[in-house]
Amino acid sequence: MNVGFIGLGQMGLPMARNLLKARHSVTVYNRTRSRAEELQPDGASIAERPADVCSAEVVISLLADDAAVEAVILGEQNLPARLPAGGIHICMSTVSMTMARKLVAAHAAAETGYVSAPVFGRPDASAAAKLFVVAAGPAKLIERCRPLFDAVGQRTFLFGEDPVAANVVKLSGNFMIASVIETLGEVYALLRKSGVEPARFLEFATKSLFSAPVYKTYGEIIAKEKFQPAGFKVPLGLKDARLVLAAADAVATPMPIADVIHDHLLTALARGRKDWDWSSLARIAAENAGL
Repeated sequence: MNVGFIGLGQMGLPMARNLLKARHSVTVYNRTRSRAEELQPDGASIAERPADVCSAEVVISLLADDAAVEAVILGEQNLPARLPAGGIHICMSTVSMTMARKLVAAHAAAETGYVSAPVFGRPDASAAAKLFVVAAGPAKLIERCRPLFDAVGQRTFLFGEDPVAANVVKLSGNFMIASVIETLGEVYALLRKSGVEPARFLEFATKSLFSAPVYKTYGEIIAKEKFQPAGFKVPLGLKDARLVLAAADAVATPMPIADVIHDHLLTALARGRKDWDWSSLARIAAENAGL
């Protein structure tokens, strides 16, 4: 399949590489050209601007936030209007509900295909093609995109015909991950102050009651305080906390734990940890305990 890929961050670059490994033809664009050049040995073509990838059958975008999506997808480049007849745009970015609906409207106006398909997983999962894809959009379009989802992920979950559904699932999932991080931070603080090694507790927890990958992955990171290099930085976590609170506010859904997570991530940012992994949220719980 002829694919365009916009956004080669820690997640996007290995995803584009896996598409190339799956023998798709891939043209890549990234604001920092050197990132795109890393994929040339793998067979990627480099676009000089976002509009240059729009001749592809499918264009995938994975950008940091609403502002980047607005500028690159809906700005002067006007990607929805530039897609060829039958073309599809897959947005894999984590965006607000407002932006999610704006993207749907823009593609409807341009009469071009649109699928929302954010992913779950850290950079190592991206490199190993072990991401979980959460997709929503017209069924016929999703079926056309399945070979691409299969190339970057281990499983794709479908959430209906409305692309916006995938975005609220993504925000909800990220909130749950942050809740696990916060819980682990508080529990580890209690354990350490009570003379119990967090690593020993983690072995018990992940081999009995809490065997899910999120507990294993973040439990180890927090126990060892391996907050750098970051797989997902504090400002991105804070952005997602703000987005889930805004989504909740729009439908009158109280989320008090999300408020705690937001405030603790903001505290981490205030303490100069913008380049730390968002799992350093747990460090705030330790500091609040005097550790």
